[in-house]
Amino acid sequence: MPRIKSAKKRMRQTKTRTARNKAARSELRTVIKKVRTAGSAAEAAAAMKAAEAMIDRAGRKNIVHRNTAARTKSRLAKLASTKK
Repeated sequence: MPRIKSAKKRMRQTKTRTARNKAARSELRTVIKKVRTAGSAAEAAAAMKAAEAMIDRAGRKNIVHRNTAARTKSRLAKLASTKK
């Protein structure tokens, strides 16, 4: 346990940020899964639109690396376009 006041504050901040990032990452995974499990092309397109926004936001906020976000979007778009 930290004894210095600034270290205590850092610990509190880290705990808060970790919880926020964990929730955001979980939500991101759920949105990605919805695109992958979509039955029809229309369903996939709607899910893809929501997923793109979430992935871009996660990339901007460093929840995932920007290149990872771009790669994920690309793969999902390719997958969504093959749905019938």
